[in-house]
Amino acid sequence: MSDHLLHPSTLFNLNQPATAAFFDACTYVWEALPQIKRHVARLTAGGRRIEGVVMDGAWLSDAPIVIEAGALVEPGAYILGPAYIGRGAVVRHGAFVREDVILLEGAILGHASEAKNSLFLPHAHAPHFAYVGDSILGHRVNLGAGTKLSNLGILSEKDPATGQRPTIRLTVEEQEYDTGLTKFGAILGDDVQTGCNSVLNPGCIVGPRTLIYANTSLRKGYHPADAIIKLRQNVRAINRG
Repeated sequence: MSDHLLHPSTLFNLNQPATAAFFDACTYVWEALPQIKRHVARLTAGGRRIEGVVMDGAWLSDAPIVIEAGALVEPGAYILGPAYIGRGAVVRHGAFVREDVILLEGAILGHASEAKNSLFLPHAHAPHFAYVGDSILGHRVNLGAGTKLSNLGILSEKDPATGQRPTIRLTVEEQEYDTGLTKFGAILGDDVQTGCNSVLNPGCIVGPRTLIYANTSLRKGYHPADAIIKLRQNVRAINRG
């Protein structure tokens, strides 16, 4: 049963061939993450094509970058690339687009937000103060302000002998999976929303339409679809006198 939960078709609508192509031959959804680099190269054809609006004060490196017609890059944004910015996508003021980022139609990387090796499916938004590393955002995902998709565990020091970090392992329905990845942020199914200042720890997979309340620190593993994930805390007021 857990294998089914972790298949891309359980998390995303793959009816459009252009979207399904990112998950070709993937048994487990995280297998798409190492393929993002290849898809950026495919979409850019290793070159540059700037048809959208790049406003004065934005900076683009010499790396392969495609900005489709109808896309907008605002002043103060920095696109290091390689990167593909789709039709109608927006890179807002102060955003940092690092290596191997794909923003599909209508996606947003917002003010003071950073993305690296990540795929934004159509109309996925990280609009304010977000970090999106080694992650996939499904259709219409919205990250509340300050959301961080952490991609490297705090105990992921390199082995002195091999120079390698440990791979991220997940336990789903009592079955352990070795993802083979040393960096793995979050994979959010279609229509997931996070509240402000939530932190998704490395290796989070969230089923479609789930809501994650503000300030939640979500542990790695699979979190079900159509759920509300709440942080419970006690708040009390006392007399100042």
